[in-house]
Amino acid sequence: MHALTLLGSDVPQLSDSIGGIRLILHVTAAAIWVGGQFTVAGLLPTIRGLGEDAPKKVARAFGRLLWPAYAVLVVTGFWNIAALTVKDASSAWKAVLIVKIVVVAIAGVAVFLHQRSTSKVGLAVWGSIGGVASVAALCLGVFLAG
Repeated sequence: MHALTLLGSDVPQLSDSIGGIRLILHVTAAAIWVGGQFTVAGLLPTIRGLGEDAPKKVARAFGRLLWPAYAVLVVTGFWNIAALTVKDASSAWKAVLIVKIVVVAIAGVAVFLHQRSTSKVGLAVWGSIGGVASVAALCLGVFLAG
């Protein structure tokens, strides 16, 4: 958010139209990526009751939403960085940005491995890592946004 200093106070301003669209795309994709993981996890006991192959069918259907959302997150994330004057950012902000990029990569790899896993342990471990990393990326993004 941009701020205008007026008489010693920060007055919030609206984003420009392109910046607003970029942020809407990023937040919507994050809602699908992170919120969707929690939604499917919460529905899993009910889904299991629908039949032995139901969890796999739901996971495949969810993947059709999940991966495009992840792609939008990555593209708009780098677009967000490109739209900023990163060279003027504090070293702490830059460090958090680097950590976020690593965590986003971990989330993507873990969810990918979760989807490819054939064992209950693999599903649990990779699903947990993917979920925690996704929430961590979301939280880091909030701190980066100021």
